[in-house]
Amino acid sequence: MLRPSRLLVLTAMLTASLLAKELPRPTNPNPGLKYYYPVPLVAEPKTYDFDVVIYGASPAAVSAACQAKKMGKSVGIFVFRRHVGGMSSSGLSDVDYGKKESIGGMAKTVFLDFFKKQVQSPAEVETLFLTMLTDLDVPVFFEHRLAQAEKQGDRLTKLVFENGNSARGKVFMDTTYEGDLIARAGVAHVAGREANAEFGERLNGIQIGARSAPHNFQWRVDPYVVPGDPRSGVIEGVDGTPYAVEDHGKADKRYQPFCFRVFATKKDPLPWPKPADYRPARYELLKRYVNAAPDSTWWNLIYSRGPLKLNEGDCNSAGPVSLDYVGGSFGWAEGSYEERERIFQDHVNYQQGYLYFLAHDPGIPAELRARVAQFGLPKKEFPETAGWPHELYVREGRRLRGDYVLTEHDCLGKTKVEDSVGLGSFIMDSHVVRRIIYKTAKDAHITHLRTSKPEEITAAQQNWPGDMVGLDGQFDYAVPKPYRISYRAIRPKKTECVNLLVPTVISSTHPAFGSSRMEPVFMILGQSAGAAAALAIDGGLAVQDVDYAKLRAILLKEGQLLD
Repeated sequence: MLRPSRLLVLTAMLTASLLAKELPRPTNPNPGLKYYYPVPLVAEPKTYDFDVVIYGASPAAVSAACQAKKMGKSVGIFVFRRHVGGMSSSGLSDVDYGKKESIGGMAKTVFLDFFKKQVQSPAEVETLFLTMLTDLDVPVFFEHRLAQAEKQGDRLTKLVFENGNSARGKVFMDTTYEGDLIARAGVAHVAGREANAEFGERLNGIQIGARSAPHNFQWRVDPYVVPGDPRSGVIEGVDGTPYAVEDHGKADKRYQPFCFRVFATKKDPLPWPKPADYRPARYELLKRYVNAAPDSTWWNLIYSRGPLKLNEGDCNSAGPVSLDYVGGSFGWAEGSYEERERIFQDHVNYQQGYLYFLAHDPGIPAELRARVAQFGLPKKEFPETAGWPHELYVREGRRLRGDYVLTEHDCLGKTKVEDSVGLGSFIMDSHVVRRIIYKTAKDAHITHLRTSKPEEITAAQQNWPGDMVGLDGQFDYAVPKPYRISYRAIRPKKTECVNLLVPTVISSTHPAFGSSRMEPVFMILGQSAGAAAALAIDGGLAVQDVDYAKLRAILLKEGQLLD
């Protein structure tokens, strides 16, 4: 664990930009704002040998590598693109902590002691992570895209990358946001929403309506191209697929929307870019939403829940119409790299167009246009992508199916596991999955407004103004206290693979993952996985057979909080 004295040293080093060692950097030409782009085959392919091979660039990769290296193991990190730190170094500085007292180990040092107090920019976050790795001589191999994972029986032996290089290891780790290694390793996984009935949950599956009022439509918005005329078709951003209230709680393959966590500034900004295929019609829903707002709601519209929480630094919004590209993420998790690049660029175009529309379109109220136009992109952040974040916020991809499945029952304190490797405490959270059409007053007033007063339903039925845009999938549900995350949830079943650990896309259901998917938790679980990997190697054991008592003792010594 980085001690307070080390923290002060790092702060001084970052402030002065004087690093003891040269940080690892990509050597290929800058590709610009892309997820996937051609990388030439290396002239002489190499096979690297490490005790621990980590695939992915999230904070879990950093903490896992540092912990395993401190325990005497050789470690190599292989990343898809050109950066380390995942979303923490790509604009997500408004971190969702849950209960801060549940964060320990390296995650506490980074996200509470250093990140919260010292770091002012994503570039500094990445420099911090790279410095941690460089100080321990952990090599980072940029632009290594996983092509295949080779196994002998139930053991991973080698990762093969698209550029021709490969990596052999004793223990492997998937620290991606998508679960790409678990898929190629052939271990059980899921994507999408389970049925509520599968684990006896309430928040899983299709969720007609929203459980959090600030995220809901606060006033009626007509869903049709010609208002009031269903024959004219639905406007963009609304799913016109028929549904029934009885679908509530049923499984499907949809998952949360993605976005870029734009890092904004009012100090000599780069203006909001206008995408090449800018289409104002794409933002008809946005225009209708802001224009439907009564004057009394303007403060909340501009400064709080939607359509944009715009401020110096990390910008976010989680209202019914926001920077989230609702529906645009479908297909990402299981998609090919080429398909993900198409989805990535669609997100770039949608979100850049969204901001440009808010700042320039005459259909947007002047007060809101002026507010948005004051801001723009920072010139000193993300230079290779012209001020735009280089990474898409993949909130949810594949999820492991291990011996233990974290569910909402764990998050609500109804279970107690005895092999904790870290704590979660953030709310169970899902952003809007779909915007749908409420066809009846009963839909709107029972599921949308969450009321069961018969007199209100009757009044609504008598005065129903017509179809309106509604929601599927949004919920915020409180977690009463920190909960334990089982070691069995970060590894596959022994019959499937004996030397793979998964500290990011853990074995969990959709609502439980909505709580555990926070960057500090990823870093907590990464550190625990690094220690488990070292113990497995030392004992010649399957990761499933690591002595938990020994693992627990090491984690507590390193400052992890487990209970």
